[in-house]
Amino acid sequence: MVFTAKVVPGSSRTAICGLLDGMLKVKVSAAPEKGKANQCLVSLLAGQLGVKKSAVSIVSGHGSAVKKVQVCGITSATLLAKLNLNTQHNISAG
Repeated sequence: MVFTAKVVPGSSRTAICGLLDGMLKVKVSAAPEKGKANQCLVSLLAGQLGVKKSAVSIVSGHGSAVKKVQVCGITSATLLAKLNLNTQHNISAG
């Protein structure tokens, strides 16, 4: 499963905020330096989705707020269900 995520680093808390324009919006408390925000994103997604950190990877956008994220071993339906997202909206895969 590959999807697009909009990451807001340096937030007061780390949380999944929902869908925004077909992207998963995530706030992370880590600063956008030395990959800390990316590591925080991977840890959050792995925990929420019940997969190992090694199953979550950032495919592109390492230095950008908009990232392509790959999660191995789950479907889009599982992703939406585990993140408690409204299934009427589709995450843009790609």
